[in-house]
Amino acid sequence: MQIIAIYPGTFDPITNGHLDIIARASKLYTKVIVAIAVNRGKTPLFSLDERVELVKSVTPDFTNVEVIGFDNLLVDCAKQQGATVILRGLRAVSDFEYEFQLAGMNRRLAPQLETMFLTPAEQYEFISSTMIREIAQLKGDVSCFVPNEVNQRLIKKFN
Repeated sequence: MQIIAIYPGTFDPITNGHLDIIARASKLYTKVIVAIAVNRGKTPLFSLDERVELVKSVTPDFTNVEVIGFDNLLVDCAKQQGATVILRGLRAVSDFEYEFQLAGMNRRLAPQLETMFLTPAEQYEFISSTMIREIAQLKGDVSCFVPNEVNQRLIKKFN
């Protein structure tokens, strides 16, 4: 049975925690679609095209991973891509309430989609894209939290 999972997020920028989830999901599902959201509620550091390019640049070894941008409801994007699973990462208990509400809403909008949660390896539990951006903006070293390509783009962005 082929199962396509969609892993949505803003990925602004993609972190080693995100990559950990992608790597593990690529072993569980036939195909994993990393779906990068425009997200009008946030002001991203990187444009959608830049984020798509960055994620593609750090995932070429995953032959069953596809990277796309999207600007519509996640459930509609999932349907368009043939996904039956929405994959979400949970870092801490503080993520749970929001993710639980999101999963419930997605279930109401598209009952045929299942939400699955993966937790990152413990060395990545505390990493968030927001923290990475803040540290990088203040010229802090984020090289152990993000892939090298991302680190270089952050340095370039803030210089």
